Amino acid sequence: MSKKKLLVIESSGRKQGSITREASDFFVRKLRESDDYEVRLRDLETTELPLIDNALIGAMFAPAEELTAEQESLLRRSNELIAELEWADEVMIASPIYNFGVPARLKAWIDQVCRAGKTFQYTEGGPVGLLTAKKAYLVVASGGTPIGSDIDFASGYLQHIMKFIGITETHLIRADGSKNDPENILQRTQDQINQLLVV
Repeated sequence: MSKKKLLVIESSGRKQGSITREASDFFVRKLRESDDYEVRLRDLETTELPLIDNALIGAMFAPAEELTAEQESLLRRSNELIAELEWADEVMIASPIYNFGVPARLKAWIDQVCRAGKTFQYTEGGPVGLLTAKKAYLVVASGGTPIGSDIDFASGYLQHIMKFIGITETHLIRADGSKNDPENILQRTQDQINQLLVV
């Protein structure tokens, strides 16, 4: 029996003391207890992610047979990140909330993987996601912004992006509370993970 494949996307700017990193580590350990997984980690804190500009937009919308060598080079990182999503059966995105939204690194990753003809396509009925038959787990952490509140522009956005590219089964893991009480935040997060992964 082949292993299931999990892609973990880390986006916290912190290496130490990060709720999302600790929660995602716990998640992977628990997942491997119940099933056989191959895990790939994409740490956006150490990944160079070009921002969307005129040249990259031109490359993304150019017909494949008309791409120049320079455009192919510009698309190399995007192709690599999309290939990771295509490889995975399940995706876990760990995101803190920075200034009410997702980190800039995560937004840059989203801009690289949301590509017409690759992860979604335009139809008469609107855009349709192409990365189907997958599931996503979203660990969203905040020490001040209540997740699901009117000032949380991160969790709903991430759920929408997953559905936009075809991943309709998403599970939100809330890691919010007082920033002065990280131990309790982490414990509540681990409790949610335990309940979610109960077979």
